[in-house]
Amino acid sequence: MNETKQYHIGCARGDVGKYCILPGDPARCKLIAAYFDDAHFVAQNREFTTYTGTLDGVPVSAVSTGIGGPSASIAMEELSAIGADTFIRVGTCGGINMKVKSGDIVIVTGAVRMEGTSREYAPIEFPAVADFGITLSLVEAAKKLGLSYHTGVVQCKDSFYGQHAPERMPVSYELLNKWEAWKRLGVLASEMESAALYTVAASLGVRCGAVMNVVWNQERKAAGITDEENHDTDRGIRAAVEAIRMLIAADR
Repeated sequence: MNETKQYHIGCARGDVGKYCILPGDPARCKLIAAYFDDAHFVAQNREFTTYTGTLDGVPVSAVSTGIGGPSASIAMEELSAIGADTFIRVGTCGGINMKVKSGDIVIVTGAVRMEGTSREYAPIEFPAVADFGITLSLVEAAKKLGLSYHTGVVQCKDSFYGQHAPERMPVSYELLNKWEAWKRLGVLASEMESAALYTVAASLGVRCGAVMNVVWNQERKAAGITDEENHDTDRGIRAAVEAIRMLIAADR
């Protein structure tokens, strides 16, 4: 499989760099690639779009994963099989902790494994945590770029509407009670991929970190605080690109 095109992403060895930025939305790949040198389109199949270029002379890629852990794990598995070993997830999230505002970024140190994909890789007792070096690089990048950032744990789930309309779900009693637990535990935000990616990365022996753009915070809204929704993903993209530059320099 290593020398032929991978089944889902349609890429073979040599098509991607060892450093990969992973957005969910295929349309974001071109936006990320605009920060690369000599960027070019590589492949597109289903939710997986790939662009490759260079940063400081080293091949890097942007590969979309779609929404959720199942497709994100497929992307990481197949990219790892053809030589990638350093991944930064760039996505969006909704704030939980009251200090997290729309327009901030969240650098994800660990994730609550409230999803299914990671359970097919590791027992639930195993923590989903980021690579420490990537996390440090993302923090340094955020500082350098003057971005408002938070570091900490996020909740990772499979159902978007299970979060946003829990009261109409047959298991509302579980969803609402656990949401209250995440709030009391200081969980920063909710998203859908990092727990799977961190657990898959541990099983493959590769590095992974994540940076999330905060779109809104439903807890602040419920408290009467009217933050304007922010759908601009450029902050997280710039942080990821700068972090990869730092990782390239450190790896050299």
